[in-house]
Amino acid sequence: MTHLACYAYGVGHADEGVCLRLEIDNYRILLDCGLKNLASLIDNPITTAASASPLTGIAPSTVMSVAAPQIDCVICSHAHTDHAYGLLALHQTFPHIPIYASHITAHLLPLNWPEQTVQNTLCQALPWRSPIEIFDRLTIEFIPAGHLPGAAAILLSYREPHSERVMRVFYSGDFYLSNTRLATGLRLEEIRGLMPDVLILEGSYGTQRHPHRRQQENRLMERIAQALHDQQSILLPVPTIGLGQELLFLLRSHYLFSGRNLDIWVQGLIAMGCDAYLDLISQLPIAVQNFAQTQPLFWDEKVQPRVQRGQPPHQTEPCIVLTDAHTDLSHFCHHGQWLVLFPEATTSTVEWKSHAPTATDPSEAIVTAETYWLSEHSDGNTTLQLIHSLRPQHVLFVHGASDTLADFAHLDELSSRYKIHMPQPGTLVELPVAESAIVDTNLPETRYAGEVAETTTEILISLPIDFTLDPRWKSFADTGVVEAYWQDQQLIIRGMAPTELTSNNAGASQLSRNCLSCQFYRNQRCNNQDSPLFQLQVTPDGYCLEFAATDIAN
Repeated sequence: MTHLACYAYGVGHADEGVCLRLEIDNYRILLDCGLKNLASLIDNPITTAASASPLTGIAPSTVMSVAAPQIDCVICSHAHTDHAYGLLALHQTFPHIPIYASHITAHLLPLNWPEQTVQNTLCQALPWRSPIEIFDRLTIEFIPAGHLPGAAAILLSYREPHSERVMRVFYSGDFYLSNTRLATGLRLEEIRGLMPDVLILEGSYGTQRHPHRRQQENRLMERIAQALHDQQSILLPVPTIGLGQELLFLLRSHYLFSGRNLDIWVQGLIAMGCDAYLDLISQLPIAVQNFAQTQPLFWDEKVQPRVQRGQPPHQTEPCIVLTDAHTDLSHFCHHGQWLVLFPEATTSTVEWKSHAPTATDPSEAIVTAETYWLSEHSDGNTTLQLIHSLRPQHVLFVHGASDTLADFAHLDELSSRYKIHMPQPGTLVELPVAESAIVDTNLPETRYAGEVAETTTEILISLPIDFTLDPRWKSFADTGVVEAYWQDQQLIIRGMAPTELTSNNAGASQLSRNCLSCQFYRNQRCNNQDSPLFQLQVTPDGYCLEFAATDIAN
């Protein structure tokens, strides 16, 4: 059996970046490198009396050279610091190790190291949705993951040398099923039924439920509009890429601010991030491209609201300022009233609050601070939808606080169907794969003609007895119970596994508690206004806490 395992250098707890080593047979693939210190990646450093290179992160005592890590390649899911910060040091120390990323990510990566010159050779850009063989029998495919322009979910497929079976690992990176202003969400229809052997999944928000993204945006815009009405200026500390550009475009395009006589100022690295986005307009959503054809996407001193670089001058009229997350915010609030808005969903909020400005002279400035919620990751229910759509054997949860990830691991609907893991830094998780679950691409695509008969009480589907000669029939008919549901215009019929049916009654109960059997499920969408899935396209086997059984299910 092919060796399959995952070693964790960092899993995104607190300030720790994400860095995982995936082991498939004899290959070692590094998934992201958000480490601030590369010492854990280096095996048996060779020491001499010389000074150490600061890139390795090893104590500056006596390191002269280091042994190369046992890594065949690095795959970067997206350009956020907690996934990419260690890439430059790794490349400068071991330039022979190839680094792969999407075209957009390759363009945004240098923003993580603004004080250094980053060569174009840092990483190799790969296209979307095109399986590429990077090593013998090992292919990689990038799938747009939402969350951030260029963010990729990664599908790795390995064909075993003797059996010709294919093993698949799906790494979500940071993903978001909903569309944001500048990134299209991950499309479930592209990956539904993929059935990877291993799913490595972020669980940033745990099992929390969130309002729809547009509702979050409207609440934030309404709060900012109210503050401006109250003669307060707004200060928004944000990361270099992602949230800052989202907020700036939202302020430019939202109906509460479009055409409003207002000055918006953009500081420091946020402005550099905006410039990088301008180079990528042709790869942003169509709505953004259309907007950019009529007026500038960011910088505009004529069309209201006006957007400019730099720090606002002393003025009496309220304004909005976007600045770097870790800047000393007291530099901005000298006169008048200020409202500082921190993103509640960001793990660095506590650190940012320590930089919040305080008025030394109350007669000069009045400063208040609040938090807002603008999610950048999928919530608990949509994360469950992704898992059930993929149907993996193993699920590894990373990127989130230990207690929020544990909430996922303890859900019965996951632990009863999948093998759940929560890797910790410095640990190796073995991932044995059941033979029956490995997809054999050599199986024939045989089609059978059948008949459908409708009676007053039931529908009968008859197929020829030759159907049972197919090797897949045994697993399909193992329990004698099937589930049927509509997918677009096609009727899907699947066999229920023994683990899904502890007994006839339990099986019936389980089957009833899904979107398919919910009275609000119509045309593949949720119509329950109290559900976080309201108006979203959902899979038939999805579930949320607002489930309401139909009369038939009851």
